[in-house]
Amino acid sequence: MSGKLEARLKELGIEIPNATIPRGNYAPVIIAGGFAHVAGQVPFWNGEIKYTGVVGKDVDLETAQQAARLCGLNMLAQMKTALGELDRIKRVVRLTCFIQATPDFSQHPLVANGVSDLFGEILGEAGRHARSAVGCVSLPLHVAVEVDGTFELN
Repeated sequence: MSGKLEARLKELGIEIPNATIPRGNYAPVIIAGGFAHVAGQVPFWNGEIKYTGVVGKDVDLETAQQAARLCGLNMLAQMKTALGELDRIKRVVRLTCFIQATPDFSQHPLVANGVSDLFGEILGEAGRHARSAVGCVSLPLHVAVEVDGTFELN
């Protein structure tokens, strides 16, 4: 590991997984106009899906928050691959958290806190961001949560 951000991850005992290879015709990260736009990341850990099911039925709130956090770690993995180093991240601008949930589930913002808290823990004030938390009927690979986002770069 090198750089301040990676040192911060190490200090916090946070490990990022290996970046996954896209399973479709898209780029995991597009860099444009000083921003990194990260495609939706699902809860993979080194190639293995970790959290599947419907939140509010198969998946409880705490587990869904862990899934959202892992999506954030995968966003970091994709940016490390695309940028070469994480220190190019200046701040988190916006996240969208998609939650595969039952129709009566209403704690979407609490699920999204799993990823929001991760970036706050790592980046402090630069981790605060605009955000949407959206309930969905289904997500790819039957995952519980998917997160995409935009990051300002140095």
